[in-house]
Amino acid sequence: MKYYSTNRTAPIADLHKAVTKGLAEDRGLYMPETIHKLPREFFENIEEMSFQDIAYNVASAFFGEDVDLDALQEIVFDTLRFDCPVVKVTDNIHSLELFHGPTLAFKDVGARFMARLLQYFIRMDGGEERVNVLVATSGDTGSAVANGFLGVEGIHVYVLYPKGKVSPIQECQFTTLGKNITAVEVDGVFDDCQALVKSAFMDKALNDHMRLTSANSINVARFLPQAFYYFNAYARMKRQCNGRKLVMCVPSGNFGNICSALFGHRMGLPIHRFIAANNANDVFYNYLKTGQYEPKPSIQTLANAMDVGDPSNFARIYDLYGGSHEQIAALISGATYTDQQIRETMRECHAENGYVLDPHGACGYRALKEQLQADEVGVFCETAHPAKFKEKVDEILGIDIAIPDRLAAFMKGEKQSVAMTKDFADFKAYLMKE
Repeated sequence: MKYYSTNRTAPIADLHKAVTKGLAEDRGLYMPETIHKLPREFFENIEEMSFQDIAYNVASAFFGEDVDLDALQEIVFDTLRFDCPVVKVTDNIHSLELFHGPTLAFKDVGARFMARLLQYFIRMDGGEERVNVLVATSGDTGSAVANGFLGVEGIHVYVLYPKGKVSPIQECQFTTLGKNITAVEVDGVFDDCQALVKSAFMDKALNDHMRLTSANSINVARFLPQAFYYFNAYARMKRQCNGRKLVMCVPSGNFGNICSALFGHRMGLPIHRFIAANNANDVFYNYLKTGQYEPKPSIQTLANAMDVGDPSNFARIYDLYGGSHEQIAALISGATYTDQQIRETMRECHAENGYVLDPHGACGYRALKEQLQADEVGVFCETAHPAKFKEKVDEILGIDIAIPDRLAAFMKGEKQSVAMTKDFADFKAYLMKE
């Protein structure tokens, strides 16, 4: 498989380069030249398959030309040591709980898969040169990547996060690990962190000094495996649809998660349509309404992991549909909610169903409830365990949500972080000393 840049001026790359470089030379995002359709027989029998077997079939279609199939199966099965159940909330609305990995967030799968695939390529190269992974986070990405790569030989991870703008538990998940994980606390917002990462990839002196790649969803090995979730959701929902059309609603920040679902759709996944649920950061919502994509500074909200004012993966979605606003808007609808609406939704869902939503899942639940049609059945993604946002959830619902043991363990560690301005010159100077 060959990969081209969304900006169309960088050289064509193979998977090895796309994964180990992360971002193309022209600052574009890598896209596969071909998206293979899965055979009809796969979907006819999918409900009988395990999550691991489903994922291996999907991964083979994505990566099978470039990775030894036995190695790929080992990577997939090591990544998916858990299942993702569909949990009924009401008669036609279901929650797909994507928080069964080590950090209880949906990004655990993509991060672990990428760590194993990158290690595979490092070994192919002889393993002599250290690979340095840069990742910007608005919350869950940093913890998932840090834990996915923790202790992986030949790789060092730098997690850039906005000071004071992630939850305490999220911060503990990547600032207390040590070993090959360095937390960089940036005096700014997520967009500043993302800008530092992208600038680092484009700086010749820095790239001559150290081998860099990204573990944000700009990396094909990070975002593509998230498609596994949607194939699994269809498998678990197939019998429950009873002739109704399946709708997937995805809380969206940097748009890597819904982008992976759209790739799955191109592979033949029979999802009727999608809903992208936003908090007050409504850039994509406005694009759907107007046809104009106008990035703007991010706004801090209750759903902090979605506080993104210029989502990177919009470039992939735009490219996937040939720049056609008509095609994008026909397949994806949008929603945007204020903090007050998020609070109201969390309270209403808990009172009506006894179900505890986190602020991000609340956006997905509300959007699906408001937009679902009579001939449809819907699934929204609950992207992180509500205990990761304990202070907010407890205050809004008037409860004392229990902290799972795996989260509590992170909180016992000592914070270790490097203070950083949002000036690239300072970040570059720091890395040049590493």
